[in-house]
Amino acid sequence: MNIQVRIAIALAAVALMGSYACAETSPNLNRADLKRMIQSAHTADQYASLASYYKWRESELEQQARGELVEWDRRSQFVGGIEEKYPRPVDSSRNRYEYFTYEAGQMSRKAAYYQDLAEKAQR
Repeated sequence: MNIQVRIAIALAAVALMGSYACAETSPNLNRADLKRMIQSAHTADQYASLASYYKWRESELEQQARGELVEWDRRSQFVGGIEEKYPRPVDSSRNRYEYFTYEAGQMSRKAAYYQDLAEKAQR
C-alpha cells in the first residue's frame, strides 16, 4: 500500500475513534430479545426501532472492519518467506476484515428492510 492510502486509513481510524466516543450506547439486546422484537413488530415505531438497531449494528461492524483494515496494513509490513504456515497473521486480518464488511452489509440490508416496513406502516 502506498503512503497516501496509509495516511487515509490512519485519519479514518482517528476520526472514527472520536465519533465512537460520543455515539449512543448500545441497545443491549440479546438474540432472544431481538427475535421477540421481530416477531411482535407490527407498528411503524416498532419497525423503526428495529431499523435503528440494525443501523447501530452496521456502524459497529464497520468500525471493527476499519480497525481490522489498519491491522491488516500493519501486518502486511511483516510478511515472511515461503516457510510461513497458513494462516499467516496478515491472512487472519484480511479474513476478519472481509467478515466484518460482509456482516455490515447484511445489517444494512436488514435496516433498509425494516425502514421500508416502517414507512409502509405509517401510510
